[in-house]
Amino acid sequence: RISWISDIIVVVSPENIETMKSIIEKYGHKRVMIVKGGITRHRSIFNGLKVFAENEFSNHLLQKPEVVIIHDAVRPFVEEDILSKVVMAAKEHGAAGAIRPLVSTVIASAADGCLDHSLERARYRASEMPQAFLFDTIYEAYQQCTDYDLDYGTECLHLALKYCNTNAKLVEGTADLWKVTYKRDLYAAESIIKDNLSQQVCVITNVKEAVAQVGFLLHESLKSQIKVEVVSISLSKNDSYLQNIFSGQCYNFICVNDKKYAIQETQQLVDMLEKSNIPLLYPVVLILVHLDISENISFSIGMEEITRIKKFAREVKKKNILVYGLLIQYK
Repeated sequence: RISWISDIIVVVSPENIETMKSIIEKYGHKRVMIVKGGITRHRSIFNGLKVFAENEFSNHLLQKPEVVIIHDAVRPFVEEDILSKVVMAAKEHGAAGAIRPLVSTVIASAADGCLDHSLERARYRASEMPQAFLFDTIYEAYQQCTDYDLDYGTECLHLALKYCNTNAKLVEGTADLWKVTYKRDLYAAESIIKDNLSQQVCVITNVKEAVAQVGFLLHESLKSQIKVEVVSISLSKNDSYLQNIFSGQCYNFICVNDKKYAIQETQQLVDMLEKSNIPLLYPVVLILVHLDISENISFSIGMEEITRIKKFAREVKKKNILVYGLLIQYK
């Protein structure tokens, strides 16, 4: 999703390589190469860097970048803004890394298990990811590392300082850079993802004036709470603009129509979603609003429509698409 990043190297433990390959294939990730990791953090990072410099780690060498970003999977909420900041700082200073204020005081214990001393919290920061480096700087640092560095070290910025005399620029990071470390953190991460997914909705109507007006009114009532986009199109034309929206990061759709049976159009929407680049790792919500403005309102016809929608919803739920139906009858 960030176009200016040319290559993505994913360093994976040997036993998880096939799993990672299946994930990349399933969700259509591009520009991604998998590399076997080492037994420690530094050895794994070094293997990732070697893809640009040593044939042993790649069938064909990738073009060596001016700047390389090092990030870890346990901080899944990195935004483009912080990536851009550390890259620009690395271009100027040779190395850069995100930091955050300490939330607890750091203390050292003596051999007898009692307090030895504590650090003045205001003077220190927590080192976070992402970090960025001029490629030649960080690669040279790893080439000079001792086995002790590779086996017990954890800080890339320190290697750049120790072996290349490169003093890293520290960039204030956002609160979203916290690590998913314990099982309880998975629930917090899931909550953040669901909150982000619920902040945008696309309202789709056909071109008829009465239906389009409903979409406009819905936009007016929701725009102060979430991001709303209204699209009035003819689905039969397979509109490219709608396909672009499906390929984005929107997971919530409200479709307003006045046709008696809209299952066919709904199937078109589902087909477009499946063919788009949107990863169906998280549920897509599709709300169908049918406006019945006929003169002769029949409750039995309404129930027949709802039954059809319920059957359809059961089928597409298997694809992680949640379909809801709302029938509005009025004179």
